[in-house]
Amino acid sequence: MESEKKNILIFPAGTEIALEIFNALKYSKFVKIFGGTSLEDHSVFMYKRLIKGFPYYNEPGFIKYLNEVVEKYSIDFIYPANDAVQYFLMQHEEEIITPIVSAPAKTVNICRSKKRTYNFLRKEETGDFIPKYFERIDDIDHYPVFVKPEVGQGSVGAELIKDEQQLRERIKRDEKIIVCEYLEGEEYTVDCFTDRYGNLRVVSMRNRARIRLGISVHSEILKLDTRVQEIAESINRVLEFQGAWFFQLKKNREGSYKLLEVSPRIPGTMGVSRNRGINFPLLTLYNMWGYDVDIIINNYDISVDRAFINRYSIQIEYDTVYVDFDDTLVINDEINIYLLAFLYQAAGQGKKIVLITKHIKDIYKSLEKYKISEKIFSEIISIQKEDEKKKYISSEKAIFIDDSFAERKHIYNENNIPVFDLDMVESLIDWRR
Repeated sequence: MESEKKNILIFPAGTEIALEIFNALKYSKFVKIFGGTSLEDHSVFMYKRLIKGFPYYNEPGFIKYLNEVVEKYSIDFIYPANDAVQYFLMQHEEEIITPIVSAPAKTVNICRSKKRTYNFLRKEETGDFIPKYFERIDDIDHYPVFVKPEVGQGSVGAELIKDEQQLRERIKRDEKIIVCEYLEGEEYTVDCFTDRYGNLRVVSMRNRARIRLGISVHSEILKLDTRVQEIAESINRVLEFQGAWFFQLKKNREGSYKLLEVSPRIPGTMGVSRNRGINFPLLTLYNMWGYDVDIIINNYDISVDRAFINRYSIQIEYDTVYVDFDDTLVINDEINIYLLAFLYQAAGQGKKIVLITKHIKDIYKSLEKYKISEKIFSEIISIQKEDEKKKYISSEKAIFIDDSFAERKHIYNENNIPVFDLDMVESLIDWRR
């Protein structure tokens, strides 16, 4: 494989989809990641190379701006991270001067509408996994029914309709809906990978155990059902994919799988499959680059739970970090891994790390015990319990990290530098890649 890195632009850079693409690619030696955004969003905490100022994709001048960015930063591929953006880019593929990481435009067009998806698959397939849906209210023979936007993703905008009056009211609010049979069983997402020859190489089934704002926030890998494998193969036969894609299923009252949607992109929760060894975003790039791929799928149980995560931007200039040992770098006989991560980050940025401790044992032997290299420290200062740490702080552009409130207060008052308790260290870590 070529050693030269490819420049990959993820756009829009701040979506949940973008976060999964970013996490999948950020340690690859084959790519250099750029983010593009029209908003001030979480992307500023993710990307070292973030390009702001993009017009919205549906505004005049977007393609012109995009092509200017591609030329300026020598972008090799654009990785869309939003359904609407992917659809727009593929509709205008010939106007964009670099390749888009996506299934072909025909597939994207079909999958963008649930009605088009159902009609296409029903026409091409004899399978019974297409749910019953109703073109007219008079065709409905049983309530409740389930309505959802014809164009959309996840469960956003979906609603259970109990009777005809409620349905008519919903149609007044939004005519662009699809009315389906109510599927009362469990819901599943099936992550798939199709190689550059059209072979279906991965079918990974997971549940959607907890959903928030239409996004699966708790998911577990499940044993693959033979019927689900058959459905995946049926879809793959008639739709052309390029790398990663997924589809969602739900069981009806008889326990049969019915299709909810097919999407030719990376889903945000695909990371649970990635952590078994299937890096879908990177595999998709290998497809685009014309490489044959081999895949290792680890055989262990895994689940993911997603929650809001905090990233901070802190405005401090410092050249030295003073840090304590007992109950700070080591707590309850365990290494404080977040603090150690920060110290390595600071060392890599050329900052001095000074260990200042009242440790009663031999500090060098204790560092060796916990496998902490003494070489990370520019200086190790061991002092007596009654001694004052303030005397050993020589830099005026420093920060001080210690679990002791009394020590922090003393240093803050006497040395006039920022002081940090252990729960504050997260604000010092730069997660951008």
